[in-house]
Amino acid sequence: MKTKRKYRKRYDRIPTVLFFVLPALIPLIVFWIYPIMRSIYLSFTNWDFMTAHYDIVWFKNYLSLFKDSRFYDALWHTLVFTAGTLFPTIILGLVLALLLVKNFRGSGILKFIMFSPWITPTVAISIVWTWIFRADGGLANTVLGFFNLAPLKWINSSETAMLSVIIVTVWKSLGYAMIFYLSALERVPGELYEAGALDGARGFRQFMDITLPSISPTTFFLTIITMVNSLQAYDQIQVLTQGGPSGSTRTLLYMYYQLGFQEFKMGQATAVAVIMILITVGLSLIQFKASEKWVHY
Repeated sequence: MKTKRKYRKRYDRIPTVLFFVLPALIPLIVFWIYPIMRSIYLSFTNWDFMTAHYDIVWFKNYLSLFKDSRFYDALWHTLVFTAGTLFPTIILGLVLALLLVKNFRGSGILKFIMFSPWITPTVAISIVWTWIFRADGGLANTVLGFFNLAPLKWINSSETAMLSVIIVTVWKSLGYAMIFYLSALERVPGELYEAGALDGARGFRQFMDITLPSISPTTFFLTIITMVNSLQAYDQIQVLTQGGPSGSTRTLLYMYYQLGFQEFKMGQATAVAVIMILITVGLSLIQFKASEKWVHY
């Protein structure tokens, strides 16, 4: 009897639980779970994005991708872009935070200036950088000329186009990383530094043994967020290079756009999207597993 009453009490709580959960669960189902399920379904069809009728082709779209050299090039470009934006954003964001963590005259203005690119639309930023990267008379080549360095073609060359997109992305993301690191540095207990000083830990050793472990949860968070943002980068590529020159900046997401909205192969496009989801989940799981060894809460 006691067991039955116990389970009855649990069932009586279900309406109350649903009352609090549904407001968050409904948008999650409508805007996240259903679109993912729908995309997985469409990846097994030959839908051309125009007609209402299409057939199930099962794994044909995936097999076509795995035979397409463009897919492997886009995959490589995606990994290069992700690594090229992830590490500089984390490292330089921390450096800026260390320089600005102590309040001094004008530090608030500097923090605002560094953070402002993050709250500026990516399209607007990318348009400005197209002028900076102009091969003739652009600011970037003007600066190189000041140091007696040869001008570069930047976004007009397949050799430097990816570097150009990475520079824009890192420049936009630095302020975001800096703000989180500033908050993390301010929360490090001063007693830890005092105890470290008594044990002879000063300067760089203090930074390695106290500061880095104390802010490791923030580093882990920024690593995940920056990686996901880099895998989903589109606006700056569209404005700066349109995936070129010669496909040198075509990432998986941009390939998805080209297949779906230029070539009208929505079945193959959604197959690319599904592969991107698997890559994102896989890399995130690897980072979560690795974080057990270096993140200290």
